[in-house]
Amino acid sequence: MPDPDDDAVLQTLLERLLRFRLPRALAVKKRVDAGECLTDADIVFLKGAMDDARDGQQYVARNPRFHELGAQISQLYADIVNKALENEQQRGGR
Repeated sequence: MPDPDDDAVLQTLLERLLRFRLPRALAVKKRVDAGECLTDADIVFLKGAMDDARDGQQYVARNPRFHELGAQISQLYADIVNKALENEQQRGGR
């Protein structure tokens, strides 16, 4: 059941996602899809983004209207990491 205070937290999380996390994640995905490897800055970004996703999970779980979005964001991060790993393996590591 949604908590009345969830709306403010979800609004903040959604704004951060749309303004910062998603544009950068899509740019990183585009680069790894083109065969590039993650930079150290990309790795720091992804760790922070995944921490945010984990921290926001309790709010998403209580608010069904955000379930699909949460799943899509998690899948995006997984796709980036998996493709980056594939790229690293093809290059024989760093």
